[in-house]
Amino acid sequence: MSAGATTSVERPAARTSEGARLVLCAIDDGRLLCGRVAIAGSFAARSVGLIGRRGLDPDEGLYLPGTSSIHMLFMRFPIDCLFLSRPAADGSRRVTAVRHGLKPWRGVVWHVRRTEGVIELAAGTLARNGTQVGDVVRLERSVTS
Repeated sequence: MSAGATTSVERPAARTSEGARLVLCAIDDGRLLCGRVAIAGSFAARSVGLIGRRGLDPDEGLYLPGTSSIHMLFMRFPIDCLFLSRPAADGSRRVTAVRHGLKPWRGVVWHVRRTEGVIELAAGTLARNGTQVGDVVRLERSVTS
């Protein structure tokens, strides 16, 4: 391995354009659902999404704000998708839809009603943590540095 190379375990946490680290937590019991969530904050970033990546680590995700549909064109690996409502006054969001194991090149999710953001996660994440439609979650800045 070259001096500058890192393994997926050593990879630094995903960060927003402001450099903040985000985590996705369940509101009911505070469970950590995803520890490293990056934000695709621009139109260009949302358009590219995970295209070109070889995969996601089990604790990694990508948040697409202002999005209610996704496609799997040009993707190399399956993903789970968590569709979220507009944030409530306290910042919490209700899960409006979940999609498990969307296949590369074949998966398309057209407009999901009452959705104002999507989090793309490693395939199997939603089944592993039991996230369902109606659950309430929150995206928070991480307290770890």
